[in-house]
Parts: sequence; C-alpha cells; structure tokens
Amino acid sequence: MTAYDPSAEGAQMSFAKDMSYIDYLALDPILGAQNRQSDSHDEMLFIIQHQTSELWMRLALHEITVARDELARGNFSPVFKMLSRVARIFEQLNNAWDVLRTMTPSEYTAFRDNLGKSSGFQSHQYRLIEFILGNRNAAMMKVHAHRPALHHMLEQELGRKSLYHVALDQLAAHFDVTFAPDVYRFNQPHMADPVIMDAWAQVYAAPDQHWPLYELAEKLVDIEDYFRRWRFNHVTTVERIIGFKRGTGGTSGMKYLRKMLEVELFPELWNVRGQL
Repeated sequence: MTAYDPSAEGAQMSFAKDMSYIDYLALDPILGAQNRQSDSHDEMLFIIQHQTSELWMRLALHEITVARDELARGNFSPVFKMLSRVARIFEQLNNAWDVLRTMTPSEYTAFRDNLGKSSGFQSHQYRLIEFILGNRNAAMMKVHAHRPALHHMLEQELGRKSLYHVALDQLAAHFDVTFAPDVYRFNQPHMADPVIMDAWAQVYAAPDQHWPLYELAEKLVDIEDYFRRWRFNHVTTVERIIGFKRGTGGTSGMKYLRKMLEVELFPELWNVRGQL
C-alpha cells in the first residue's frame, strides 16, 4: 500500500516563506512556557492546567466585555450568543478540575514548596471576570499593587458599570422606571433589591411580553450556574489534594474558598423564583 502524500492532492507542504499553523498560533512561546521549578513529574500537569485556565479566562473576558458594550446599545441578539459561549467556557474550566484531581496529595507535596507565595488567588483575570460580572471588592486589588498596569486596569473596571448594572439599565428602560442610585454599587458586590426583584418578577410572569429581558435573565442565570460549579469544583479539588492547609498565597485555603461559594452575582434572578 502506497503511503498517503497530501501534496498529491494539492496540500501545501513547505512554509519557508508562508505563515504556518505554528506561526499563526504562536506555539513556540506558548509550548515553551511550561517552566517547572522542580524535578517532579506532576508539576507539568499543575502548570498546564492553570495556564490553559488563564487562556479560557482570556476568552471569557473577550466575550463578556463585548457583550456588555452590545447590551448597553440594546443589541440583545449578539449578547445572547456571547453569554451562551461564556457559560460553555465556564463549563470547560470546570471540566479541567477533573484532570487536576488525578494528582494525589503526595504528588502535589513533592513540588508545592517550589510555588513560593504564588497562588491562583492572585489571578488578575479571575479578578477582572468577577468585577465585570458584579462581584466587586476593592480590597482584593491590593494583591495586584506590584503590577501597576494590572492594578490600573482593575481600578478602571471599578469605575464602570458591571454587566449586571447594564442589564438593570435595560430592565429599567423597558418598564420606564428608575432604580435607586445605591443599587449601582461600583466598589462592592451587588445586593438584592426588592424593587429590582419586582421588575424581574413581571418579566417572568409574562415572558412572551418581555422576551428579550426574559432570555437575558436566563442567560445570566446560566452563566452564574456554571460559574458556581467552577468554584465548587475548585473547593472539592483543593480539599482532596491539600485538605485544610493554608493556601500558598497565605489565604485560609478551604475556609476562604468555601466563603466564595456564598457569593451571589445576580441575587434577584435567583430570589425571584420563590416569588413566582
């Protein structure tokens, strides 16, 4: 049997002068960025899991940022597509914990000291995702003070309306109402407001009459649903591998992560279900 030759069908085989797959994706720096700090075999898994998570977060930020801008313009259709994609990205991030959970406590202990004080707690992209979605806490910016450009980026985000703030603008405009100014908390997490919940209740009571807002609400709930699963699986993965030790970055470890499970990004959208 003759070996298959793609060039016989016209496939380009020489890229001395043209951009190749490796060039387009900049694979040389990406695949050369797994710099283990120990001789441990399992450190490679730890590095790649976190690097790929950061890449998925990069895409989530790209989608959420544009979705917020489009929503502010009232362009609901592209927003729905982008938010659906973000939910799937969070599902992808969630699935990554399954791979990391193949690491045993003994295997992680073999290189944990080599991490120094570095920790996922310090991810500026994760922080930015939280800020854009509405879980805002200015105190969390302190860990980024040593990187002025990143700190400034986060500071700028705190000066903008969150994705949920923009959704509330559309809700208010639809019903020709004005929400109280303190609803728009720029430096703190959003808190449930009864007037907002009543407005969402009207949407859910007659979805056919308010379909764009009804679909928007469900897209937001979908995002938070997957986001919660991601955080929950983070908790169980950490508990499985290090138990109740303190985090490498100095946090209380499991205690801190479990506290994050209590955060609600869009509280009215969850609470309104009991009001219907």
